Amino acid sequence: MPSQPIPVVLVHGWKSHPGIWNRLTSRLNEEDISFWSFDYTSLNGASMEEIAGALRDYTATQRDVQGYAGSIDVVCHSIGSCIARYLLEVLDGSARHEQVRQLIAIGPPNNGSSLAELFCDPVIGPGITGRLCGTFVPRNFDPAADVIVQACRPGSITMAALRKAGIRPDIRYRVLCAENITRTPSFFPCFDGKTCELQPDGSWCMTYAGDGIVPLADSVLPGAVIEVLPVDPATFDGDAAQYCHIRLPRAPEVVDRVVEYLRHGPINMG
Repeated sequence: MPSQPIPVVLVHGWKSHPGIWNRLTSRLNEEDISFWSFDYTSLNGASMEEIAGALRDYTATQRDVQGYAGSIDVVCHSIGSCIARYLLEVLDGSARHEQVRQLIAIGPPNNGSSLAELFCDPVIGPGITGRLCGTFVPRNFDPAADVIVQACRPGSITMAALRKAGIRPDIRYRVLCAENITRTPSFFPCFDGKTCELQPDGSWCMTYAGDGIVPLADSVLPGAVIEVLPVDPATFDGDAAQYCHIRLPRAPEVVDRVVEYLRHGPINMG
């Protein structure tokens, strides 16, 4: 365990905002862990590379302001993890100017987003978009015009760059995901508790192994430690929907896990 907690950078997801971290930041304050919350809501139409570059600039500015030159931790939600990984693995890559101890990704589409691909399907897409309208996607949403959606399609140039770069051996990767282990419809009512999953042959299925938006297959990252929540199925009895993708960063069990990782740091780096 480090002598004192190190700073953590928070990176929210697509069409989200820093407010998604309100329960985590409350705990971080209690634990006396300093945090820097990256807000890219104003970067509408920016590419993944541009947002990753903005994250690099933001982190550098915070280091200067705080007079801090050591390692940091990074906590991301959803596509925020792709942004952070693009900075660390593609832009920074072998140079390793960015000193990061661990990257903690909550519900990340590490292999590209099945949903992003399905949004763009001329037959299936409109129906899926309609079911998520007002819940996960904005009204009048046009996936073809959304730069980030296009970047997160599994076959995109952006995802190919991440696959080619690979994870960094100097960073500990942790992945926190959710699964509807009790097959409860209220887990994510839009899809009756299920998640869309793109298959290798281009077909798709509905699975309970996901958080309503991101299937577990999208999150698995070789070399990363993955934990699927909830640990206790009885947790669903009170509020199953707390584990759906949209609410996942606020789920008490997720917050507890993140704080534990931040307090104790990575283990078994070799």
